[in-house]
Amino acid sequence: MQFTLAATDSKSSARAGELKTAHGSIQTPIFMPVGTAGTVKAVHQRELKNDINADIILGNTYHLYLRPGVDTLQKVGGLHKFNGWDRPILTDSGGYQVFSLSDRRKITEKGAVFQSHIDGSKHLFSPETVMDIQRKIGADIIMAFDECTPWPCDFTYARKSMEMTHRWLDRCIAQLEISPELYGYEQNLFPIVQGSTNDDLRKESAEYIASRNLAGNAIGGLSVGEPAEDMYRIADLVCRILPQDKPRYLMGVGTPENILEGIALGIDMFDCVMPTRNARNGMLFTSEGIINIRNEKWKNDFSPVDPMAHTYVDGDYSKAYLRHLFIGSEYLAGMIASVHNLGFYLWLVREARKHIIQGDFASWKEGMVKKVKQRL
Repeated sequence: MQFTLAATDSKSSARAGELKTAHGSIQTPIFMPVGTAGTVKAVHQRELKNDINADIILGNTYHLYLRPGVDTLQKVGGLHKFNGWDRPILTDSGGYQVFSLSDRRKITEKGAVFQSHIDGSKHLFSPETVMDIQRKIGADIIMAFDECTPWPCDFTYARKSMEMTHRWLDRCIAQLEISPELYGYEQNLFPIVQGSTNDDLRKESAEYIASRNLAGNAIGGLSVGEPAEDMYRIADLVCRILPQDKPRYLMGVGTPENILEGIALGIDMFDCVMPTRNARNGMLFTSEGIINIRNEKWKNDFSPVDPMAHTYVDGDYSKAYLRHLFIGSEYLAGMIASVHNLGFYLWLVREARKHIIQGDFASWKEGMVKKVKQRL
């Protein structure tokens, strides 16, 4: 994998780059649609490619391990062959899903024992098993197994968890060294910086992660309930430590405002279920602000959902029509809204890239943040 910087912003830490993988190139900054179980909910692959033009999508180790199972994925030749996606894929290690099963799991030095949310069966995720599973899934970018601490989190627990995450990382690296790729192309491991919202712990973790000199680096344990100011402070601190010549991935973030602020701090990669999850509930993100399309005020509004929509989606639907679909509980409502929101997110990061290269990112971002966070 190769990462090169095309431009940097003189008034912020924003960067525009290119990440080359075995399945294609990724223009950064990038937002990655979340395809948890091998599918981005309510979105066809052709829409991801042709309408949204996503450079990369995510899969999730926890969900794919439970269903359809890694044996099935290995028989077909990995997730790319299984779901027909021929562009890059990143897989989350499952650490966050294990974290979210707080009443169904037990974490020890060995790993995490958890109960399946499907049938209650017990399973073990360890650094070794998670690396083996991700080998079989076959993503281009794979994540180290970590513990995602809750917020708030006391210092003692956060330190112990961070130190265990570092030991788990070393075990992940060792396991990959004895288990080669299965499908004839390179897989790249990203470690994860932890340490809750404590500056000293985050500094220590970022330095340890940077010392491992892996292909890219991720920042985890944020967007778990902490104030946005804490998230930005930690992201800024960590980005100042992580190497400039490696991509930086802020996991699970977030709103359009979060993404713009993250780009300004030097983040290159983002993912979040928000654009599709909120779309299915009628929340639309636009270049002018946030719309609850179920509201009565849109009943006779025949203007496009977003005046910029024609630039990032194929199909210029009116607010009135989309509201009609939601009120009538039509399946098409969630599909159109999901494509719209993903299209907007990809448009937003590509506009950011354009302005970084043009040299006016900071002023553009200031005006755009005010727009995208307002309710219409």
